[in-house]
Amino acid sequence: MKVTPMEILFTLFDDTANILQEELACTYLEALAETGENLFHNNILQDDLSEVTKKRLRKKYAEISLPSFSDEDIRKAYQLAILKGMKGHAQPNHQMTPDTIGYIISYFTGKFLGARTDLSILDPAVGTGNLLSTIINRHVNAMNIRAFGVDVDDLLIKLAYVGANLQKQQTEFFHQDALEPLFIDPVDLVVSDLPIGYYPNDVQAAEYELNRTNGHAYAHHLLIEQSVNHTRPGGYLFFLIPNDLFESEEAPKLHNFLKKTVHIQGVLQLPLSLFKDTDAGKSILILQKKKTGVVPPREVLLATLPKLSNKESLDKLMIGMEKWFKENK
Repeated sequence: MKVTPMEILFTLFDDTANILQEELACTYLEALAETGENLFHNNILQDDLSEVTKKRLRKKYAEISLPSFSDEDIRKAYQLAILKGMKGHAQPNHQMTPDTIGYIISYFTGKFLGARTDLSILDPAVGTGNLLSTIINRHVNAMNIRAFGVDVDDLLIKLAYVGANLQKQQTEFFHQDALEPLFIDPVDLVVSDLPIGYYPNDVQAAEYELNRTNGHAYAHHLLIEQSVNHTRPGGYLFFLIPNDLFESEEAPKLHNFLKKTVHIQGVLQLPLSLFKDTDAGKSILILQKKKTGVVPPREVLLATLPKLSNKESLDKLMIGMEKWFKENK
């Protein structure tokens, strides 16, 4: 059986990460970030390695030419290695947005934004960067993409940074709490798999309209507000949200904020088959920031996506969506 480019790259990432993990006595994910840095700089950057280990690494690195692989093959192989490192050790905030969801969101960002030669993107909860990288790679027509990623976790942000470098993406990363002031100009597009939970910093939460009167505010509500504030008028926001987002006691306040600041373009419920627990089902929320001359859609795009293997239902849904775009965009 022919070995795919992704498999070749994964083997390289995995073998060299294992070597570095043993030599540096670190975690697999930390070693993966180190070997990614070596590949990007075409050099072994770890000074404290033995000569035997350096020789083993040089031999492995010399087996392939990274520029000969596509950005998508690099992303997929790197993602697979990250998933291996997370298996059995992932913290709740160390969850990667699956490729399938990334592809679906990419399809809709393309439909709403159209063909652009210039595009700026922000992910305020970037994690390992897989969702952001997927969307960048899918917008092949945008010759000038400037991307920004924010995350409070130092290991995740390093993995995202290394992955972006390997794919030659113009992405700036900020290691900080995304709900503190961001030194990022408003962007054309925000995408985010929103982390769900309470925000413990009540002092910072008090700066937000969606702060809670009693108790900790919802972090995902505050991130929506922060994202709207960092979107250009007329720009779009795509959030992966829990299906029950608008059913909590804080939902009326969130609904009023959205009504005041954005046009809700669509709510697309993802197939429950994509999630291990049906109670953890999610939807894609599509917003457009208000701007003079921009009118809301005649009707919001509401749909429940079928299993992607159900071609007949999927074809029927796509026909309905194309009709919606003709009538509303």
